[in-house]
Amino acid sequence: MPNQHAASFLRSAARPLTGGEHDYDALLDLIGDARFVLLGEATHGTHEFYAERARITRRLIEEKGFHAVAVEADWPDAYRVNRYVRGQGEDKDANGALGGFTRFPNWMWRNTDVARFVEWLRRHNGQRRGQQHDRHGGAARQVGFYGLDLYSMFTSIGEVLDYLERVDPQAAAQARARYACFDHYDEDSQHYGYTANIDLSASCEQGVIDQLAQMQHRALEYMQKDGAEDGFFYAQQNARLVKNAEEYYRTMFRGRISSWNLRDSHMAETLDALAGYLTRDGEPARIVVWEHNSHIGDARATEVGELGEWNVGELARKAYDGQTRLVGFSTYDGYVTAASEWDGPAEHKRVQPALAGSYEALLHEVGLPRFLLPLRGPGPAHDILMERRLERAIGVLYLPRTERQSHYFSATMARQFDAVIHIDRTTAVQPLDPGGGWHAQEPPETYPSGL
Repeated sequence: MPNQHAASFLRSAARPLTGGEHDYDALLDLIGDARFVLLGEATHGTHEFYAERARITRRLIEEKGFHAVAVEADWPDAYRVNRYVRGQGEDKDANGALGGFTRFPNWMWRNTDVARFVEWLRRHNGQRRGQQHDRHGGAARQVGFYGLDLYSMFTSIGEVLDYLERVDPQAAAQARARYACFDHYDEDSQHYGYTANIDLSASCEQGVIDQLAQMQHRALEYMQKDGAEDGFFYAQQNARLVKNAEEYYRTMFRGRISSWNLRDSHMAETLDALAGYLTRDGEPARIVVWEHNSHIGDARATEVGELGEWNVGELARKAYDGQTRLVGFSTYDGYVTAASEWDGPAEHKRVQPALAGSYEALLHEVGLPRFLLPLRGPGPAHDILMERRLERAIGVLYLPRTERQSHYFSATMARQFDAVIHIDRTTAVQPLDPGGGWHAQEPPETYPSGL
């Protein structure tokens, strides 16, 4: 079907987003009673994606009683935010609570949009603490903020040791001996992975497995000793993270597919653990997830899925059939916060117009600045987006000179997502710590060729 005809059908199915309070009524209807709503992003550095996810999440919390927000971030760093939004810990404001996010790319979570949402969540929870029942008649529960990722291996080791020192000093000494295997790597996870990959005698695998097994075996004892409600759960998840991260770094030099699958399996496993832990008094937990489209869109609908990769969206759909909704985000052009190389500084970059023949180019032809496109169930929009096309993904790096090779893959969008939110022209997320490479003014129109 020619693009202009396809765009006309899509326009008739699109729900314009005007900034009004009813913008996402159709999306909430589509979500229904689903327990898991996975909200994506087409880049890791776009203001509108963060802002719209926050708008949707506020409605899910207030109107549908969602219990937690789980994000593509490391467990201990996000847990510091969790304490803050619950009125715990020593941080005085969201800037302080987000202070654990020091590892590249820190702008993913240390940005003004996340800070605003964190302050809103703290205020919301403060109101909950004064209530016995929520608007749905259930017990008023505070909403948590959790991380699903596994890059914090050494930080999590420290958190396990700190916990055991409080509840079982003898077990802490055993754990320290098990984790001593990592002492030679100066908290360099990739160095450990490279060494263990070429010298199996250097592997710390058995020690981290034994440590997690011991904590699980003594769970009841530790929960009885520990006065903090979440203390054991937090420590146990850190021990599980260390086990999974050790395997991840040990396999990362063997190929993309194996390490990707280990990472997304860990995130899905953490989501499942959260769902179990937060289910109380017969009320199933309901969780919002914030991750990149590449993690929350069903991998089976993409070329990388055909190569053997799976992701959180696919695993969640399989584990919670009918209880999961996947919402993708898209943009045609604009600006993004991204780096030019791994561990490089944040830059304010111009995003090139989408390639002809891509989903982004087709959605641009719809002619609306912002819209929601429901894809669940039959209809013209669903049928049009069943045609395989290129789709853009910008992560923490944006490399416009190799746009096609670096940022596009083929997919079937109507199988990948239950709904798509398209924002035609977007702006860059603003880091809390911009550094010298990020400037608030827009990059020159000649970028990237006119340097």
